[in-house]
Amino acid sequence: MFQLGKTIISEDILEKEFVCNLSACKGACCVDGDAGAPLSEAETKIMEEIYPKVKPFLRKEGIAAIEAQGTWVKGTDGDLETPLIDNKDCAYVIFDGKTALCGIEQAYNQGIVDWKKPVSCHLYPIRVKDFTEFAAVNYDKWDICDDACSLGKELEVPVYKFVKEALIRRFGQDWYLELEKVAEELKKS
Repeated sequence: MFQLGKTIISEDILEKEFVCNLSACKGACCVDGDAGAPLSEAETKIMEEIYPKVKPFLRKEGIAAIEAQGTWVKGTDGDLETPLIDNKDCAYVIFDGKTALCGIEQAYNQGIVDWKKPVSCHLYPIRVKDFTEFAAVNYDKWDICDDACSLGKELEVPVYKFVKEALIRRFGQDWYLELEKVAEELKKS
């Protein structure tokens, strides 16, 4: 672990390799698990605001879940998260054949909304836990991502480089540049 500004970071994000392999996993992270995607307070307001524009992209089951539960929910642990369909799929998930995709991201890709998706989804496999004085930045190893780890290893892409855009979105360009310096120093040692 090391500190960078007000973040405590696991060295795993510099040392482990990862490149999402949708053709292998079929977007399992959007449909597996026991909770929705983590959201910040600010993101809940964005979800409420963009829902009417995103709604046409969603499946009828997702729309029903959102209209019954809301655009976001408080999970069993009290954290803010996306609602689920029957405690399984994220309510915002859509399918391209058998591959799960994000309906919000599809609206973004078509220029309908200017928000890509929850930052927790964009950051995956990195998970950020905010505390009073700092944020913990950790690599989340999940067996459904084994193919992504293999592809990352094959292509020699460390986790932090794979999620560069999301890290900059969450922590800023200057923070990311400092992270790159730490990664370079770690390589030398």
